Amino acid sequence: MAGKKKSRPVVSGLVVLALVATSGYLTLELRKQEAPGVTEVRNVGVLDGGEGSGSASDDKGEAKWSRLENPARSVLRGSDGQIKAVFTDGAHLATLTGPARTFAEPASTSSKVSTTDWVRLMPESWKKGAEKEKWFTDWYTEYEDSKEDDVFAIAFQYVAGAPQKKDEQGTAYAGDANFGPLNTTGAEGGDLRLEQSDFYDYLGLSYPFRDGQTGTPEPLRAKSLDCSGFIRMVLGYRTRYPLMSSDTSGDGLPRTANGMARSGEGVDVLPLAGVTADDRPSAIDQLQPGDLVFFKLDTRTKDRLDHVGMVLGYDTEGHLIFVSSREEVNGPTIGDVGGVSRLDGNGYYAKTLRSAKRL
Repeated sequence: MAGKKKSRPVVSGLVVLALVATSGYLTLELRKQEAPGVTEVRNVGVLDGGEGSGSASDDKGEAKWSRLENPARSVLRGSDGQIKAVFTDGAHLATLTGPARTFAEPASTSSKVSTTDWVRLMPESWKKGAEKEKWFTDWYTEYEDSKEDDVFAIAFQYVAGAPQKKDEQGTAYAGDANFGPLNTTGAEGGDLRLEQSDFYDYLGLSYPFRDGQTGTPEPLRAKSLDCSGFIRMVLGYRTRYPLMSSDTSGDGLPRTANGMARSGEGVDVLPLAGVTADDRPSAIDQLQPGDLVFFKLDTRTKDRLDHVGMVLGYDTEGHLIFVSSREEVNGPTIGDVGGVSRLDGNGYYAKTLRSAKRL
């Protein structure tokens, strides 16, 4: 979450802490009282779908390309007919099939996501016929069987208990991240933790953006990433997707969840129809691992979307799970504190989902 007003009149620290604690308790209790989720998942997943009428084998007969729609994408199958990769028109992120991995967070949820999906950034956006271009053949040759950290591996380097990683200059670029500092000033309407912690706050380093602006870290926000800051860390700073300095300056991924959702970046897999409960999208089976999902959680933000996460995949019980940075857990999580991390059913986050984008 990001983009709310930064200040309110200062009140007594003890009073605020009591109010914050009460607010957090009531939020959790209200979410516990939600009706049980109704499973809506049709277990399609990213690597299903017919071969289509436009498939064509390569010269060796070892692979076959086909085209699928909604959204338009190219699918690569191996000689055994199994899907090896999916590339969406207009998107830089591709999903490749690789060794099975299991992502779990036992301290916060019983969900486990076992997946063979590896999400990687291509140097150019995909278009029909790109499989014949040199940039793609070079890139795919490098990453077809690579076990180098992908988007998911990077994302889980910031969950609770993740070990610290440092670069050659001694900067800690990964490790257990907070959502933001505790709210002791009365700002942000009494929220438990303050928002507006971007990736450079976590790093503690000034960051020069391509538009000439510089991101300046605040010491109070060290090792903190709000929801959009977490996405910008994973996809931007670590994966090298271009980043804007704000929602309006520069090119690339905007600063806030609302800016990302309403930007022209990538492909709108679930187009934004509005922010009311009636605008909840229904075709979530079109989502695939790595998609950004956007939520409307807070009435105070009016027409702004106020939370962003990333689709991880189906858990072992068939629920579609996402990862995001949240104040209740205090950092990146697939946990169920404050609402289960499911996009299907009628849970807190499922009901507040409003759109999705494939970068």
